[in-house]
Formats: sequence, structure tokens, C-alpha cells
Amino acid sequence: MMGGNHAATGAAAWVAVTASTPIAFGWYPVTDAGVVAGALVCAGAALLPDADHHSGTIANSLKPVSNAVVKVIETVSGGHRKGTHSILGIAVFTAIAWGLSFLSIDTGNEQIGAILIGPGIMCVLLVAFALKALKITRDTKILPWTTSITLAVLIAIFAPEEWFWMPFSVALGCTVHILGDMITTNGVPLLWPLKFRSPRWMRDGRGLELDMIWRSGGNLSLPILGDAGSVREWIFLIPVSLYAIIGIVWALLNEMGYDTMAVWNQVLALFPG
Repeated sequence: MMGGNHAATGAAAWVAVTASTPIAFGWYPVTDAGVVAGALVCAGAALLPDADHHSGTIANSLKPVSNAVVKVIETVSGGHRKGTHSILGIAVFTAIAWGLSFLSIDTGNEQIGAILIGPGIMCVLLVAFALKALKITRDTKILPWTTSITLAVLIAIFAPEEWFWMPFSVALGCTVHILGDMITTNGVPLLWPLKFRSPRWMRDGRGLELDMIWRSGGNLSLPILGDAGSVREWIFLIPVSLYAIIGIVWALLNEMGYDTMAVWNQVLALFPG
């Protein structure tokens, strides 16, 4: 799946899981500010597994820092679509986010309280990833830094109590990314570093369509969308992107004091029965 599409699915997943509206599940409810902020953060988290790709979105998001970090991750994880695209990869990224959530500085001021440095750093990085993937920031050195830092500061000011969801956002984004790649042709090595090659009879073409699901190198795939970047992928992402936009706008209107439920009920009244 392409970078921008990963970001869109991350934002949509966040809305679906956290928003308390009729169009969402509300399994992990947060405030409306948290829905808006978290959608952008989760969009960036949905790109984290591609931190193993030296020419991917993350590598080009916050130069020159991102380039160096990606090279290290690419080496440690064994290359693209290896360690970071596994259950272990999700666990490691989530553990890092959880560990950073404890990094803070006590200001000694009762009004200001503790400044959460770790979540702030994570927010800057993930927002930068999302903005790059969605082509909001271009290949410049200054704009990605200033934009992501500004947004992180705004989140810290207007929704400081929401930082608790940072590890969950990372876990959800990484999971959505891997599921997205799993429904493309090449699949993912879910159990990395364990590698289970498909049986020889399946690789010899006698496994009917099973060789499309259990790849010769051990990857698992349900190639519903075909190759990454296919027409099917873009068609699939149209409703997903619209859903994310509607959910974010809904939360923004709620935050601004609009009675969105009244509008929703009026819409439902147009379709009696």
C-alpha cells in the first residue's frame, strides 16, 4: 500500500475506534480534541513500519535526522517488509512509545505542571510523517520541522490531557499498516524473525491459489487489492478517506460547540423506516 493511503487508513481507524458518534464504534473513547489530534498522530503512526525503507516517506520527512534513523532501522530489521512488518515490530514500536510517555520535566509550577517531553517528541515525528505522506509538506528542510513542531505545541496546549493515548495510537497505526500491506500481493512476514516457507508442492504451482496466500518466502497475503498502488487500492481508499474526513470534521464541529447530533437526526428523518 502507498504511503498516503497508509496515512488515510490510520486516520480512519482512529476515528472509528475513538469517536463517540453514530458513525464510529467508540471502543476507546477520547474527547473531540483527542479525535482530531489523534487522527493526525495515528496517520503518522500508520507509516512507522515503513521506517525500514531508505527511500520511503519517513526517510524524506525530517531530513537529515530521518535519513540516519531509517538507515539504522533498515539494517536492524533486515530490510524492507521484514521486522517492522511483523507482530514483533508492532510490539517494539508500541513499547518505545510507552517508554517515551514517561519522559517528562517537572516545572514546579502548579498551573503548568509537568511538561511531557517524550509524547511531544513522538507527536512531532508522527505529525511530520503524516504531513509528508499526505503531501501537505514538500521536499524542503524547514517547512516539515516548523509545521510539525507547531502542531505538536498546539496539541500540547489545547489537549494536554490527551497524551495518554500515544502508545495506543502507535499500536493502532502500525497494526493498520501491516493489515494494509497484508491485503496486497507481496504480503507481510507476520511471525518474523521466524520464517516458514511454503511447501514445495505449493511453490511448484500445484497449490492452486494457496500460493497467493502463503508466499514462497514465508509472507502471508490476502491479495484483495492486488499490487501496491493498484486501481483497486485507490478505489478502496476513496470511501476510507471520506470517512476519516467526515469523522475529523464532526469532531471539530463538536469542539466548536455545534450541535452535530441535531443535524444527524435531521438527516435520518429524511429516510423514514
